[in-house]
Amino acid sequence: MSKYAAIKIGDTATLSHSITQHDIDHFIELTGDDNKLHIDANYAKTTVFKKPVAHGMLGASFISTVIGTKLPGDGALWFAQNLEFLLPVRVGDTITVVAEVQKKYDRDHIVELKTDIFNQHKQAVTTGVAKVKVIEPQSSPGTHIVSDTKKIALVVGATGGIGQAVCRQLADDGFDIAIHYHSNKQAAISIQDALMPRGITCTVCMADIIDAHQTASMVEHVRRKLGGLTLLVNCATSRIPAIKFSSLSWEDLQTPIDTNIRGMFNLAKAVVPIFEAQNHGKIITFTTQAIETPSAGWLHYITAKAGLQGFSRALAVELAPKGITVNIVSPGMTDTDLIADIPEKSRLMVAAKAPLRRLAKPEDIAGTVSFLASSKADYITGETIRVNGGQVML
Repeated sequence: MSKYAAIKIGDTATLSHSITQHDIDHFIELTGDDNKLHIDANYAKTTVFKKPVAHGMLGASFISTVIGTKLPGDGALWFAQNLEFLLPVRVGDTITVVAEVQKKYDRDHIVELKTDIFNQHKQAVTTGVAKVKVIEPQSSPGTHIVSDTKKIALVVGATGGIGQAVCRQLADDGFDIAIHYHSNKQAAISIQDALMPRGITCTVCMADIIDAHQTASMVEHVRRKLGGLTLLVNCATSRIPAIKFSSLSWEDLQTPIDTNIRGMFNLAKAVVPIFEAQNHGKIITFTTQAIETPSAGWLHYITAKAGLQGFSRALAVELAPKGITVNIVSPGMTDTDLIADIPEKSRLMVAAKAPLRRLAKPEDIAGTVSFLASSKADYITGETIRVNGGQVML
């Protein structure tokens, strides 16, 4: 069935984006539209708007994103659009673009879409109607874009010490890789530059995984850029300040819970439908040896990681019949920047307690990920693999 035939009246697609000053600066750089109403707070104060407003076409440009990547997606030729700007949009506002199919013109393979943009208060800020011609790809019988055996990994938290080692190892294993970062874009680009000579395809993607919309948009970017997705490795973590219970606030606990559990929930929501459609996929998450050998002051971190471990095992049970495995890696103390604040004496003591007499290296952890990501681990799910030099044994 052609893409046009699959589209139905009433089909919808959405996209959300938080407007930043960076967006406005880039829009001005690209278009040259430096109207003072958009950039000069003092000038804007003299108008009815009182504060600078974003360019109307900046928000409307995300209609193009929805049409070009979601509905209809690849092959969409957007040839007509009317717009009415209803309310101003400012830096800090979150806009949601909603496109809905209203009419179809079968002779020319054209769809008519109602295109609305809402702010975070669910107020309509822009409305209009788009017309799009659906261009069908011309391909020979039996050909397809992506090989059934292609291996494509999204590494979340790729700029950390373990994340970088995982990227290198998976590249050596023949995976195309999406390199995720939250704030350190330059580090992500450096990883990409280092991996490209290995003969694989890489892309860099940014998202705050605590934000469901950003996470879903990132996964869609990966799917489109690399042609699919077969593996998710979630290495995301944060600094581990030692906080005694007497000084611990709920906010101190909430931060690692959000990073580990909420972030993983958003990632799973985004990747599982892709894995279900292909009846195959692998998810690898990270817990910590500290669950089994707790350290004072780490209650917040240990609680979050224990929750993530339980989440991952429960998810493994639910997804197993769909051909999707979920496994957990539990490293001991690993020689990365994450332990930079831990005293040298403490690190030496941990190394001395390990039968192998050293701390883990990022490459040790990456080797375990490599195994779990391979076909050799296809019959393993819901398992926690310890990588701690023998410090904890069953």
